[in-house]
Amino acid sequence: MSILAAVIMAVAAYLVGTFPSAHLVAYWTGHDPEAEGSGNPGASNVLRIAGKRAGAIVFAIDVLKGLLPVLFGLLVSGRPLAAVGWAAATVGHIFPAYRSFKGGKGAATAGGGVFGLFPLIGLTLLVAFVVIARVGKKASIASLVTAVGLGALVIVTGRPTWEVVVTLAMIALVILRHTSNIVRLISRKEHSLSRTS
Repeated sequence: MSILAAVIMAVAAYLVGTFPSAHLVAYWTGHDPEAEGSGNPGASNVLRIAGKRAGAIVFAIDVLKGLLPVLFGLLVSGRPLAAVGWAAATVGHIFPAYRSFKGGKGAATAGGGVFGLFPLIGLTLLVAFVVIARVGKKASIASLVTAVGLGALVIVTGRPTWEVVVTLAMIALVILRHTSNIVRLISRKEHSLSRTS
């Protein structure tokens, strides 16, 4: 992987990550994800304020934002370039420059990248996420548990050290973005996935 290829991938994947899926879908249904619900422009909040169909569309798009750069990287160069795409797309989703660096929590986009780099782990974690979210009715709990599970599975499956380091960095970023959720969970004030309108 050349430095030029890494830079081009980082810029392109970052821009893909900034695609405002939650805003576009929510606005189309007459809602503002930053003014309603939890105020977070992500799939779980769109589901909460605009319904399951809208939430599912946002979730699918956000997953693709992480998956497509990874697949492209794997196709043209290999896993190192794919990892650059994974990281850049996730950062773009969380910190979009044209929205004052205020984006989503990154779980779905990061998860999309996991499907490209670690398909079996990704499938396992998707099942876990769905079960935990349905039982607990809180997407944040499902996101945090699967994030920790990702780190454990990447380590125990014997992935190369650099892949473990990149994965742990992505996990740390996603958990950091969930700080407010963790505070609300501790105080038992966390938002439910139930629709509020």
